[in-house]
Amino acid sequence: MKSEDILIELKELSEKNVITRKDLMEILKKYARIISPYDLMLATARMRKDGEFLHANYREKYLKVYIKYFILRMKEVIENDNYNDKEIDKESFVTSFPMLKRTFEKERLSNADDDKIPLIYVITALYTTFILEEPIHPVGSEFPGSLKVEEKNGKFFCPVKDNQKDNINAICHLCLAEQTPNI
Repeated sequence: MKSEDILIELKELSEKNVITRKDLMEILKKYARIISPYDLMLATARMRKDGEFLHANYREKYLKVYIKYFILRMKEVIENDNYNDKEIDKESFVTSFPMLKRTFEKERLSNADDDKIPLIYVITALYTTFILEEPIHPVGSEFPGSLKVEEKNGKFFCPVKDNQKDNINAICHLCLAEQTPNI
């Protein structure tokens, strides 16, 4: 089983009449299990390198959020058996597939074939959106300018979502957060 096989299984899942959280979690768990501690260390090192040009105050916040919610989330995916098995929004899932595939392939091109970052990215995006029903960047994630992802009255708001609307590869299209008003 290779990382890119997840795309085949997700495509097959998208062709079902009804998609449940259980269906999706079986796939996510299966692929999260092929990510080794070594793969997680490499992904963490890559994120640290990617963040080295960020302003020092923002860099530590960025690394804390990304490492905790993207890298360490693989353990959570594997261990999570405490979710209800309701249907997921099939239309949203189906429309997200081409974007996830492009993102996976783009990440794959810029990294070694055995790099698991593309797989981690896909698993995290799907798990957060369809299982946890949370924004991909967790509440409190800070962006330059001290702007943060917030939750108000059960709705999630992101201050930079609209900045990515023309970027067809942006994971923001999958995220359930709305643009923060008045920004």
